[in-house]
Order: sequence, then structure tokens, then C-alpha cells
Amino acid sequence: MFAQITDGREMSPDLRQELVECWVTVTNAGGAAGFPFPPVTSDEVAPVADQLIASLDPERGRLLLALVGGTLAGWLNVRRNVDPLIAHWGTVHHVQTHTSFRGRGIGAALMRQVRQVAREEMGLEQLRLAARGGVGLEDFYGRLGWKEIGRWPAALRLAPGDDRDEILMVLEL
Repeated sequence: MFAQITDGREMSPDLRQELVECWVTVTNAGGAAGFPFPPVTSDEVAPVADQLIASLDPERGRLLLALVGGTLAGWLNVRRNVDPLIAHWGTVHHVQTHTSFRGRGIGAALMRQVRQVAREEMGLEQLRLAARGGVGLEDFYGRLGWKEIGRWPAALRLAPGDDRDEILMVLEL
């Protein structure tokens, strides 16, 4: 089941806690989810999650949640800038599947759902994202119709001697 949060006031304390716990778990398992230097704790993730939740607005940003049996299994954030020059495209951030739900197609289902929501509910024509190189994310997104449009070589330094490309991808809706 999918749910959307378009206003931070819609987020229950329990669901907020599940989101924070998912983010911590995914990051600490090595996921490219916005905190590049694991391990992280709930104390570090919670303020970032709260800022993200507070910024939600039906026109500017939404959370898409994948729920399995009422439990948060994965989530992502889709954002757009309403400036008329660039209001026709949005950006996908923080695509995550909780480690206990991996291998069930939840990440792919979230990406199909965001495509539908972006086109039908937000009126977007294009989605963009940036993915960390070296972990196969470009293959995952490529199987879902995303196209690589460029790379920033060695843009991300995870550790001395561990520089990764940032892969820029686009999906026409």
C-alpha cells in the first residue's frame, strides 16, 4: 500500500519515528540515503527528518510511503521548485527501502508510484535524481526507464581513496 504526506501536520509521531528508524537503518547498512558517513543515530537523523517533514507542501514536496501490513517499508521525497522557468520538472530524493523489506520490489514500486504521482497529481513532465556511483544504482534506475545524462567524476569523497561519481539521471513522464 502507498500513502502520501503532503503536509507535515499529516505525519503522526509513530510514522515519523518509523521514518527516522528506516533512515538510520538504511544509512548504517551502507545505503546512499543522505548521510554519507555511517554510523548515524536517531539523534542525528531526526532533525533532518523534521526539517524535511516541515517543508512538505502539495505543490512543492511530498513524501511517498510504502507500507506493508501497516509498517513503513520504504519511502522517498519528490520536490519541485514552483518558479515558472523550472516548475515542469521535479527531483527525487532519499529513495529508501528498509533493510528488513529488501528484495520484495518495494524500491521499484516506489519509483513507479512517484512517476504516476509526479505526472498525474503534480503535473510534472520530467523527474531528475542524482545517484552515488559504485553501488549499481544507475542499473536499478535504468531498468525503470531512467536515463543517465551525465556524471560528476569523483564528486563524492566517502573516505580517503574512495571517491565516487555522482550520476545524474532523468525520467521523461
